Amino acid sequence: MTTPRPKAKPAAGRLTAASDVLETSGAGYLDGQLLIAMPVMDDERFARSVIYLCAHSAEGAMGIIVNRPAGSIDFPQLLRQLDIIDKSEPIKLPRAAEAMKVMKGGPVETGRGFVLHSSDFFIEDATLPIDDGICLTATLDILKAIAAGAGPKHAMLALGYAGWAPGQLENEIQHNGWLHCPADSDLVFGRNAEVKYERALEKIGIDLAMLSNEAGHA
Repeated sequence: MTTPRPKAKPAAGRLTAASDVLETSGAGYLDGQLLIAMPVMDDERFARSVIYLCAHSAEGAMGIIVNRPAGSIDFPQLLRQLDIIDKSEPIKLPRAAEAMKVMKGGPVETGRGFVLHSSDFFIEDATLPIDDGICLTATLDILKAIAAGAGPKHAMLALGYAGWAPGQLENEIQHNGWLHCPADSDLVFGRNAEVKYERALEKIGIDLAMLSNEAGHA
């Protein structure tokens, strides 16, 4: 997978460049859908992955892996690393923020962060509405809001993202690399990352044990 050339408005105080996000493109593309890796996926970076597609157009695609925790990194620790919480102060976060998971969003720009969140939070020129009440924001402001208890009801922080060049995702789907289905907030924001892959397959009526290598897209 390669990094597509993005288009978006820049925003101040960014956690990651807002220009890393592609413009959405309307009907005929898979914005707001889930990509589900076929069991035969031979790329270890994406094996058994569930990816929320933030943007898909003739210029490429960009998505966030939602079922791969970022190891030992936790949200309070990351807030201290980013100087959002003073290192000398005890951490006192709202319960929802303390439990917030940090995920490996993909192999591109792994040192930068993206927040997928519910649409009850919006920053002008920084938040990208996607579909079905899910948005993407990539500035430090949303992390400050979450730490203060003023952030969105549902949120997930991802380090890095997955990117496809023009036509690349379509080609991978045609060659049975991916299934796809409508997303829902429970699959995107649910805390049990280890079961999201099976649950995503169940959503389209597929039993993992019975899935044929010849299956096409959903």
